[in-house]
Amino acid sequence: MTDALTLERTYPTTAERIWTLWTTAEGIPAWWAPDGFKVHVEEIDVWIGGGLVYTMTATGPEQIEFMNSAGMPLSTQSRKTFTEVEPVRRLAYTSHIDFVPGHEAYDHLTTVDIAPVTGGVQVTMTIEPMHDEEWTQRIVAGRANELDNLGKVVVAE
Repeated sequence: MTDALTLERTYPTTAERIWTLWTTAEGIPAWWAPDGFKVHVEEIDVWIGGGLVYTMTATGPEQIEFMNSAGMPLSTQSRKTFTEVEPVRRLAYTSHIDFVPGHEAYDHLTTVDIAPVTGGVQVTMTIEPMHDEEWTQRIVAGRANELDNLGKVVVAE
């Protein structure tokens, strides 16, 4: 698999609100983690070359069981490096993938485009494939869950 995958959502809010939720230590924990996980942001510097460092911890019984059965720790620190920063319009970052058992570490690109549309804002997330189909499907499912959670936060405001 070599083609990037695209996820799109439209939210009844402003581009500025989406940007804030995506680029602040207060905004990210509200929606970033997939269901059954929580996130704590240790560091965020939103500029090209800057980074995001956070710890994701499994909290749900199914997620804890999966992590244990896969031989993975319940908490994992993750690092992202921002490669594009166009405030309120575009954010791209590489994720350092160093948590896959038996696989060498590598960087994985995600790009987020934010565009005002009638009645709100459209978010388009472009995801580079991972090292195999199974992990690519996991990342797509995780990113789709994140976008759904982002929508829940926006609607609840």
